[in-house]
Amino acid sequence: MKAILLLEDGTQFEGDAFGARGIRCGEVVFNTSMTGYQEILTDPSYHEQIITMTYPLIGNYGTNNDDWESRKIFAAGFIVKEACPYPSNWRNGKSLDAYLADNGVVGISGIDTRKLVRHIRTQGAMRGILSSVELDIRRLKDRLENYPGLVGRDIVRDVTVDHGYEWDKGVVDAITGQETRPTPRFKVVAFDYGMKTNILRLLRSHGCEVTVVPAATTAADVLAHKPDGVFLSNGPGDPAAVEYAIRTIRDLLGKLPIFGICLGHQLLGLALGAKTYKLKFGHRGANHPVKNLRTGVIEITSQNHGFCVDMDSIKGRDIELTHLNLNDQTPEGIRCEELKAFSVQYHPEASPGPHDSQYLFDDFVRLMNPDTR
Repeated sequence: MKAILLLEDGTQFEGDAFGARGIRCGEVVFNTSMTGYQEILTDPSYHEQIITMTYPLIGNYGTNNDDWESRKIFAAGFIVKEACPYPSNWRNGKSLDAYLADNGVVGISGIDTRKLVRHIRTQGAMRGILSSVELDIRRLKDRLENYPGLVGRDIVRDVTVDHGYEWDKGVVDAITGQETRPTPRFKVVAFDYGMKTNILRLLRSHGCEVTVVPAATTAADVLAHKPDGVFLSNGPGDPAAVEYAIRTIRDLLGKLPIFGICLGHQLLGLALGAKTYKLKFGHRGANHPVKNLRTGVIEITSQNHGFCVDMDSIKGRDIELTHLNLNDQTPEGIRCEELKAFSVQYHPEASPGPHDSQYLFDDFVRLMNPDTR
């Protein structure tokens, strides 16, 4: 069966349908990771995005029940050059095709992904529609014109949890099955703006008792838990549109140590008085070099974001730029010593990606420990 990808500027690609049959609108983006497609698909930060994988062969090790990063697949669609139909891996449970079909995700393969990625890099990420049931371009165009895109919309509400809960699972070694779960020393309230599960595992493995709360939880409700620190998670969409989260973070600043990742980093920046802007095509992949300006060390990082904190908008304030993206010189981390708050734009929890930046969880623990502040 055929499938069509139509971009808002009229560019179209015809390929082979795989996964579920259907029609999906979203922002068309690309990810440069060679592996980790299951974790990417289940990352809530990809809500309303159609993901293009730049690596040409995807699906060769299949899928499994352990590599979920959330409760479901949030990506709007999946684009690959070649979808491997015969995966080979000791953990494999089902093929990528079957996995997408079972989870209602529309895919397209067999297109020139190099051409698509070059187009996005040149023209910028843009709205698109992916269809394996309707192939009439005029009808698809009409439907795409009614899709509003991501800017100015709060889509965190679509991915956050409805009710708070306690988390008590640590990191598990995939080979030995051994779980790292020390006795908790600190209590952390973690805001779920679209949080990846490995963040929770790492917090627990670093000795934290973790309470997850919905995105719209107030500062008063957070303080009622009497936590030692607050965590701000990753998530999808335009940070400036999540006004309730910005207000809550502003109310918590100076009261407790705060650590933010990705969308949490952007929201912390906004709460500190910064502005954010949309990147041309964003940063998505597991191989982005970032320089730690405090140590001079270059970290290879996992990234997934389309917006950025504007450091020029907070000049003159006591806010330190701590990390810098070496591909385009955009800010990747900030810190305010006075308020005991810091954040990074990338994903130190990996899954997928390298583990270069997991020291940031140790930094958070030290910030909560009165003996090491």
